[in-house]
Amino acid sequence: MSIKKKVVKEFDKNADIYNEMLKDSLTIKSIDLMKKGLDTAGLRHDVISNNIANINTPGFKRSSVLFSEELSKASNRGLEAKLLHPKHIPFKGGSNKAQSKVVIENDTIYRNDLNNVDLNQEMADLEKNTLYYNAIAQRMGSKFRLLNSVIQGGGK
Repeated sequence: MSIKKKVVKEFDKNADIYNEMLKDSLTIKSIDLMKKGLDTAGLRHDVISNNIANINTPGFKRSSVLFSEELSKASNRGLEAKLLHPKHIPFKGGSNKAQSKVVIENDTIYRNDLNNVDLNQEMADLEKNTLYYNAIAQRMGSKFRLLNSVIQGGGK
């Protein structure tokens, strides 16, 4: 039997294990986390736009999106891993559990009509969110280019 046939046979025999390894690899998990970051940036953009649209609505309370705080809480629980061999060191928890959360800020008032939207703050938050989105999108693009390079044989 040729070496190629042996490798294919071995791969077929362990295909489920290899699929689990790929699914649980750090690259896939980081792409999933970046997807959550992009989703959160989109949600944050919608929330900021809603705040700006309601800047002249009496009694309106601004909203904001929490993600980094939730991510930090999830990261403090540690990383999650799947054991593929009984001798592997177990560890659990994980940042893949982080969810974005919209909160209404009731504790501030900027005007007599009880509205707490500050246009300067909203515009600064919008710019910060745009930079955040673009940074994650660029990083995700580089991850996909790396995966593409590996799939194509590392440029050989």
